Amino acid sequence: MASVTMAFALMGAVPVALAGAQESRVGTDQTQILNTVRTIFTAAGADDVKMFDSVIASNFYIFDVGKRFDGDAIMGTIKAAHAAGTQFEWNVTNPDVHVSGNIAWVAYVNQGSITDASGRKDQQWLESAVLQKRAGVWKILFMHSTRVPQAAPAAAPVVSPPPQAELPDPDK
Repeated sequence: MASVTMAFALMGAVPVALAGAQESRVGTDQTQILNTVRTIFTAAGADDVKMFDSVIASNFYIFDVGKRFDGDAIMGTIKAAHAAGTQFEWNVTNPDVHVSGNIAWVAYVNQGSITDASGRKDQQWLESAVLQKRAGVWKILFMHSTRVPQAAPAAAPVVSPPPQAELPDPDK
């Protein structure tokens, strides 16, 4: 009887152990996915095409500023901006990562800035990426970026002149 009870106890422990291992793998995947997305920004900021290419799939593309770019085109655009004196700061914040087998998607707020001759402007972008695990390595297939519009400066309140008191009519 004790051996039957022990067998049932062990059978119940196997799924728990497997679930724990799966959760650990998902946590590891999520970390690798976020590191992959962060690497694309590090590479772009340094004009490092080799590093950029190391984290994207060969068929990668991105929708940004209302256009579709492949990897070479977006890096060319960023390099041209850098050459013109514009610098970007990008930071992945509030990530929401989902993993399903060898496919993952992540949505996040890119909190950063754009610095040019006029100065530094804080900027946010709402972004997402789709990744695929190839030979054990996460590669970015697709990204989408939407710039959050800057808040308009508050308008000065309209001040009406005080009402004028009616003066008595001297002819009455």
